[in-house]
Amino acid sequence: MKMVFRWFGEGNDTVSLDQIRQIPGTEGIVWALHDVPAGDEWPMDKIMKIKEAADKAGLHIKVVESVNVHEDIKLGLPSRDLYIDNYKKTIAKLAQVGVKVICYNFMPIFDWLRTDLHKEMEDGSTALFYEKAMIDNVDPFDLVKRINENSKLTMPGWEPERLQYLTQLFEAYQGVTQEHLWANAKYFLDEIIPFAAEHDIRMAIHPDDPPWPIFGLPRIITGQDNIRRYLQLHDSPYNGLTLCSGSLGANPENDIVSMIHEFADRIPFTHIRNVRVYENGDFIESSHRTQDGTVDIAGVVKAYHEEQYEGYCRPDHGRHIWGEECRPGYGLYDRALGIMYLWGLWDAYQKAAAAEGAAAK
Repeated sequence: MKMVFRWFGEGNDTVSLDQIRQIPGTEGIVWALHDVPAGDEWPMDKIMKIKEAADKAGLHIKVVESVNVHEDIKLGLPSRDLYIDNYKKTIAKLAQVGVKVICYNFMPIFDWLRTDLHKEMEDGSTALFYEKAMIDNVDPFDLVKRINENSKLTMPGWEPERLQYLTQLFEAYQGVTQEHLWANAKYFLDEIIPFAAEHDIRMAIHPDDPPWPIFGLPRIITGQDNIRRYLQLHDSPYNGLTLCSGSLGANPENDIVSMIHEFADRIPFTHIRNVRVYENGDFIESSHRTQDGTVDIAGVVKAYHEEQYEGYCRPDHGRHIWGEECRPGYGLYDRALGIMYLWGLWDAYQKAAAAEGAAAK
């Protein structure tokens, strides 16, 4: 397992590269050009600026999250070929600087959804929270306004320049079913995966967050069966999965451990985090510790260890603790604590496996 840490760039993140490199066992950053609109070709000078900063800090840039998929591709519009061509040009540039994994998603309009970015927990920390009843009754336009009022930093998936066209986007998705989305995803994969393979970059689809349809929009990456179907759309090791235990774990019926064992060779990148799911369907992002949430994080790490996982891992979201003012979900302290918890589990499994091996001799 290779540990990495998401970083949003100079002037767009409260966490510095110097701080990241002090987290034990952390080798690289997970990055993107967040000021480049979805569908545009990434400029090489901006890519190089990230690489130079990371090189100076002794961190690699092998994982990108995300090269966003333009809505026209998801909708299957004639213009999709232009945006797919731009996507290929970006892949070629990223290969030049050593990128090995591109995380992306195929969620219509919204990349993720929460109702409260700073829900207070019992210990006084705050975390991202999803209130099911509110989503069932809220106007999505009001929710967009609320989300973008919470932070001066960019909110991936909620970019104002994209969401200002929210009315047109909802109109465009009228009549678009899950099967339409499946067909459009296959078209995208058939174009992108062979090109990514030529450049030795593994594409890794991120599950839908949360893993169910919202606002009447279709979603297709919600559980084990449709992840299997997605990976079979283009059966190649370069068509992979970003297995996010938090996104999938919001539905307690999802068996994350089973997914790891089934898809291990197709998971170049994983997000490991915990969520506490309530009986009414609400959930909050807890600490990474197994006992604090609903996801069996100890079992998740054990499964990766049993599979001798060599892909990239990040601790994903964290709580806001010790008075830290940061991007919602992306502070330094709780994610660093999360990394140390994950390493503690990994090291314990390593030691136990070594002892078992010695005893068997």
